Amino acid sequence: MHGLLRRLFAPRWQHPNPEVRRQALYRLDPDNAEQRKALASLTKDQDSAIQLAALLALDDLDGLVEAYPTHQDDPAWQEAVCQRLSGQQGHTVLSQREALLERIDDATLLNAIAFKGDNLNLRLDALAKLTDETDLIEHACHNGVAAVRHQAADRVTSEAGLKQLLKQARRDRQVTRLARDRLHALRADAQWADAQQQQRETLLQQLERLAKTPWEPLFGGRLRHLQREWEHLSQSPSHDQEVRYHQAVLTCRKTLHDHETQEQARQQHEQQRESADQTREQLLEGIEETLEGLRLGNPLTAQDIDSLRAQRQLLGQRWQHLSDEHPPSDSTRQRYAQVLNDCEACIAAWQRWQLVSADVEQALADTDHDRLATLLDQCRWPDSLTMPALARQAQEAIGAASHANDIGNDTATDTQQLNAYNADLDSFEQLLERGAFKSASRLHQRLKPRIDALTGPETRPLKSRLKYLGAQLAELRDWRGFVAGPKREQLCASIEALADDQHMADTALDRHHRQLVKEWKSLGDAAANRDLSARFRAASDRIHERLAPWRERLTEEREANLRAREALCEQLDTLLAQPSEDADPDILREIRDKARQQWRHHSPVPRDQAEAIGRRFGRLRHQLQALIDTRAEHIASQKKSLVEKVQDLRQDDRPITERIEQAKQLQQQWRQLGRAPKGEEQSLWKAFRHECDQLFALRDAHKHEQLAQQQHQLDTLQALIDEMDSWQPQEAADSATLEAFIDQATRLEPLPRSRRSEGMQRRLSGIIRARRERLNRLEVAGTVTTWQQLMPLMEAHLNADERRLAGEPPETVDATTVLGEQSLPAPFADAHHQRNQRREEALPDGHEAQLQEQLARLRVHLSLLAMGRVQQQDEPLRLAIQVERLNGGLQQERTRAQEVTDVLAGLIALGPMPKPLWSQEINELDELLTRLAKMPLV
Repeated sequence: MHGLLRRLFAPRWQHPNPEVRRQALYRLDPDNAEQRKALASLTKDQDSAIQLAALLALDDLDGLVEAYPTHQDDPAWQEAVCQRLSGQQGHTVLSQREALLERIDDATLLNAIAFKGDNLNLRLDALAKLTDETDLIEHACHNGVAAVRHQAADRVTSEAGLKQLLKQARRDRQVTRLARDRLHALRADAQWADAQQQQRETLLQQLERLAKTPWEPLFGGRLRHLQREWEHLSQSPSHDQEVRYHQAVLTCRKTLHDHETQEQARQQHEQQRESADQTREQLLEGIEETLEGLRLGNPLTAQDIDSLRAQRQLLGQRWQHLSDEHPPSDSTRQRYAQVLNDCEACIAAWQRWQLVSADVEQALADTDHDRLATLLDQCRWPDSLTMPALARQAQEAIGAASHANDIGNDTATDTQQLNAYNADLDSFEQLLERGAFKSASRLHQRLKPRIDALTGPETRPLKSRLKYLGAQLAELRDWRGFVAGPKREQLCASIEALADDQHMADTALDRHHRQLVKEWKSLGDAAANRDLSARFRAASDRIHERLAPWRERLTEEREANLRAREALCEQLDTLLAQPSEDADPDILREIRDKARQQWRHHSPVPRDQAEAIGRRFGRLRHQLQALIDTRAEHIASQKKSLVEKVQDLRQDDRPITERIEQAKQLQQQWRQLGRAPKGEEQSLWKAFRHECDQLFALRDAHKHEQLAQQQHQLDTLQALIDEMDSWQPQEAADSATLEAFIDQATRLEPLPRSRRSEGMQRRLSGIIRARRERLNRLEVAGTVTTWQQLMPLMEAHLNADERRLAGEPPETVDATTVLGEQSLPAPFADAHHQRNQRREEALPDGHEAQLQEQLARLRVHLSLLAMGRVQQQDEPLRLAIQVERLNGGLQQERTRAQEVTDVLAGLIALGPMPKPLWSQEINELDELLTRLAKMPLV
């Protein structure tokens, strides 16, 4: 009961029926406070239509915008919010509407506000919130405010959008120009990007080709040039290009690093060679000094021969080791061979002396001078070598017996003997200056008794000089003894400490032991002491015992190294036995270098076989080097022929492009060839590069000439275009002038491919199209003018037709009588004759209906030519005429003037024509002809 009462007495705007509430809402007054509260309550109503009506009644735009997201699919809500935000309805101020617009995200509503907003800023704010390019294109083409169109067009950036904008924007030239310019800019940017991409691809290909080529003198310069070109490109490379670039650069740098490493190795090799040559020089000087001491010193003893043998053995070992690393020069080898021959001669003479020394001693005891002479002849002692004491004693005994009376006088008075002694003293002085104490001491011991035995005043300077040099020798002996005493103590302590060191490696122990022995021997007999010698020898013997197992292992290793060297020699023998005719010298050089490395790796070898295997390897190495030199010379001859071919290309008369392609092929052949001999490779490369540069300079000059010619061609065409642009045809006969312009432009083709030439061609095509259109319209206007001049003739025909239709006999209209001296064009003359003939023919049934249909057809055709459109009732005729025009165009293309002439000729030929029918159509025909006769604007 209470619910029923409440419903009966409640206000109608609270009625359960939505329709009742809606009707009550319309009667509420927003200006009344109570009723305004009711309207405010209805804004929360469940019915969206009631809610919208309440908000509209309150003019509450805030509430509309707040509730809009829930009802944005409702067209009524969209329309209401759009009208109030755009200012078409309501009384909301602009600033509030702009603030509320910031809360709107619906594209449909934003588009509507951008189209209908009552304020420019409001439209621009709505446009700024739009993101879809289709919406922007729509506003750029169809918005009623120019600023909005321009702002929308400015935000279209894609190529497809710009094309669509250029196609649809007809009402705003600035929008069209903006779209065209931006589209051209996009295409230019795309072309630029493609060019950059192509340049990067070209650089990558060049870098990858460079990475595959071996090192040459300009390798580093080419790499730096390509890197600079890569860095100068503005566009960022792709990830794949970046990876390829870094890979190619790393490969090129590896080639450079390998070359630098090889160069450093070569320099180190040269330094080692110089060190080896210096060591050889010291060894040779040492043994030569020993041999010179044997020639000039005291009588030869067994200790001297043993020392010579030991020194010769050491020389052979060191010489073989140095030769394995670096071969000696020919002069050094000859000097070494001479030293060995001298040593062998000394040792052989001593061995012969050992065979007869016992017999010489017995014959000397028996005073058997004949026997002594025979034994000395058997010994064949060399004159340059100092004799043993016993041999000299025997020789003196023989000389004393033979020349007992003449020895004193000859020695005192012989000038030649004095000169010889002076020369010996010079040698003695040189030995003292060099510090060669042992040789100087031997020479002094030999000279002193002989010079002291001389008599006579002329021998005093000789004796004084000998005394002075003897004092220098004594000073040198004292100094050596002063230095050698502590040195011997130090060497003994060092070798004993070395013998007691149980932790040193065998290799280092042997090296230090040899060094100490060498230093001990270098002291000679200076400060010699039996106890120190015994200490040194005992410590040395302990070291020898300790190194015995190591020496056995070293012997086995030497045997293995010997077998490896023999295998290496066998491989080289096999290679050299059948050399390839086209063997690459670089590969042969690599084989040579690796063979040297393996030879040095398999070291040392047994001393007794080292020299033989060394000579074999040296012979094979020289043969391999000769093969390398032969192949290198052959390559040098091929490269010389390539240089000559490039020189011939410079003088050739073929096109420069063909010569450049052939030059590139020759460059490829050059890279495929190996290296010529070292000195000749550089000169050949410089000559080849110079000739190629000259040829490429010719290409560049040809390109510059072509560019100048193309520029002149473009300038000429530009002048022609400007002239055509300033020229306007004034009559149809000016078509000959247009054809002359076109002929001149055709003679300038083909044009170079560039943006300028494309723009000029588009402009030229537009100008030609405009001029042809103007000529066509001038021709049409001339045809219409001719028709207007023929109106008296048409009037005469109509009068004749009327009389014929009235039943009178047919009559022929004479054009000459009607037009006077005015000539009648051929199509019109034919139509005139047809009109006369048709009047003579019998009239068929339905003649007037046929004439009306034909006249309507000609009117529709003329309407199409004049305006391009027809009335709705003439649509079937338009379709039929269009089909005929298409079929006629397939057979032969006709101009607009020809079609107008055909239509007008058809009007002339159409008859007999009733005047009422003609009067019915003549006004419209005149209007169409007036439109056709209208002159185009200049």
